[in-house]
Amino acid sequence: MKTGILLVNLGTPDSTSNSDVRKYLRQFLMDRRVIDINAVGRWLLINLIIAPFRGPKSAKLYREIWTKEGSPLLLHGLDLKRELQKELGENYVVAFGMRYQNPTLQSALDELRKAMVSNIIVVPLYPQYASSSAGSSVEAVMKIMAEWEVTPEVRILGPFFRHPAFQRALQSTAQGYDYKNYDHVLFSFHSIPQRHVKKSDQHYGDGKCTFGACCEIPTTGNQYCYRAN
Repeated sequence: MKTGILLVNLGTPDSTSNSDVRKYLRQFLMDRRVIDINAVGRWLLINLIIAPFRGPKSAKLYREIWTKEGSPLLLHGLDLKRELQKELGENYVVAFGMRYQNPTLQSALDELRKAMVSNIIVVPLYPQYASSSAGSSVEAVMKIMAEWEVTPEVRILGPFFRHPAFQRALQSTAQGYDYKNYDHVLFSFHSIPQRHVKKSDQHYGDGKCTFGACCEIPTTGNQYCYRAN
């Protein structure tokens, strides 16, 4: 019996055309975990304002990072799938799916189901937890598997930003640069709305979020706080 590994990332447009980028933005931003307003207001905002006007601007930016082979995020994801399969061997089946667009989570889970794996380990490829990324991906996986007649054992891996191997990988990348040539080094990560942090704190925290010193020391109350992590 084999173990299934489901690698999950956020997503990418199928191409840099305006229509494909708009399609991606619509699917991504219509997620209630991403834009958490009422469904009617979300539909109007995305389809009448964001997709028509932001789509061409985003398409232009995608063209700047696109490679001859396609989307960097997709190519790196497929490379990761291939290399992890080689590393784990024949007792595992590694599948890769995107929360939005292609390859879909449906196709990745179908691959594992056809292989009749005895259990599935879901690996959201987000170092820190956020409802709009890891939370949304896990919800989508659960919705798909809810339709299965047979549901194998499922394990979902959590945030890994503190894992020594991940930290060593970041360190190894950083060591490839000669910092004597730079005046400053800036560390940055993707932001989320403050209300998302507050909602996470209210539902799975200690309810004491002040966007201040409460984030500085890891505790049970802030273990899933995006700002603290």
